[in-house]
Amino acid sequence: MSKSFSELGINQSLQLSLSDLKLSVATDIQRKAIPVILRQTEDVVAIAKTGTGKTAAFGLPLLQLIDLKDSNSVQALILAPTRELGHQIHANLVSYASKSPDISIATLCGGISIKPQIERLKTPTQIVVATPGRLLDLVSRDALNLKSLKYLVMDEADEMVSAFKDDLDQIIKNIPKAHRTLVFTATLSGAVKQLVQNYMSNQLIQIEDDMKTLGHQGIDHQYVVVEPIEKLDVLMHFLTTKERQRGIIFCKTKAAVNKLAKNLAINKFSSGAIHGSLTQGIRDRIMRQFREGFIDILVATDLAARGINIKEVSYVVNYHLPDTSEAYVHRSGRTSRAGAKGLSLTVLQQEEVSDVTEFEKELGIVFKPFKRADAKSINENNALLWAKKIFKTKPNREISNEFKQKVTTVFHHLTKEELIDKVLANYLAQTKFGNSKEDVSKTRKKN
Repeated sequence: MSKSFSELGINQSLQLSLSDLKLSVATDIQRKAIPVILRQTEDVVAIAKTGTGKTAAFGLPLLQLIDLKDSNSVQALILAPTRELGHQIHANLVSYASKSPDISIATLCGGISIKPQIERLKTPTQIVVATPGRLLDLVSRDALNLKSLKYLVMDEADEMVSAFKDDLDQIIKNIPKAHRTLVFTATLSGAVKQLVQNYMSNQLIQIEDDMKTLGHQGIDHQYVVVEPIEKLDVLMHFLTTKERQRGIIFCKTKAAVNKLAKNLAINKFSSGAIHGSLTQGIRDRIMRQFREGFIDILVATDLAARGINIKEVSYVVNYHLPDTSEAYVHRSGRTSRAGAKGLSLTVLQQEEVSDVTEFEKELGIVFKPFKRADAKSINENNALLWAKKIFKTKPNREISNEFKQKVTTVFHHLTKEELIDKVLANYLAQTKFGNSKEDVSKTRKKN
């Protein structure tokens, strides 16, 4: 049952901001979480997929609960596992509070100079959005005082507890025992259950989004089985069919991200790569290019992709199978956002098929076989990529006019169509076009 934000208890100034943002009806997780956070005092564990409005589910009631008379104390701390997610949460909170000028919100994430953040904290701040490492750095420098903290929010908690357990232990030591903890997570994994046991009150409220469709509503889950040597060819063919659509490709490691991104660049795909070893400036630039449509494909590791909140992602590709069903939920949740449809394609080797069966059992979803291209189609696609590389090749200005004239003389009697026919025939002959599957796979190695 849909509800307006006024029915949930959100005040007039926040409603005005939401109206400017064209937000009038609460999502399922917002409808369930906002009244509990506003009107009750217990700790909260909220389980909801990415893209369902989690930030507003905790952000709106927090903004309303801030004591405006106490402008000199940090009252709420929101922890995020990545810089991108931290900046996204901060931007959302600022937009929600556009009609509430007395609320001051700071973002404290790594990857940029710490000095401006120290200066920022010298001014009144009531809400802090931070990554754990940078937060602890500022606390150790006595630039940030959390002794008056009332609310602790952990977003993407399943990732937080697995990647930052030691940091969380340190943060908990630096905040008052009498605080309220709000945990938001896409899955109730064993690690999250341990987090609840370690950090939260025995008296807590668990809220769940529609668990029947958690992380999967609107997503078409498919898989394709390939030999290792075919993997890149199959991916390239798939990407060609998705031209001008936006997608994210997930790899397990930074090295794999770099290698795949290089192959995409060689084959003239509009793409960029992000992972934890890149500077914040580079990550921000690539994300901006992806968000604004200057590049169509993002190659990423799991952690680096947290915080990507872009509605027009048509597909995700699991180039490497994730280790856990929780990771799969986060990956697939990058598509099918805000009610849109999306495709999640997993590229498997034969020995990994049983893992997909386990994901089906754990997540209550069905993976359909993806109709992979035959050898002829893959070879045609490789030829098309080759043609695009030629088209985008810059002329060599160092070639002498004399030599260029000699080459021109060889071709001068051919029409454009005849020249294309002959060049294409030569390429196909060299790559054994139309031969066996094994020969097709060798094509990629040669090129």
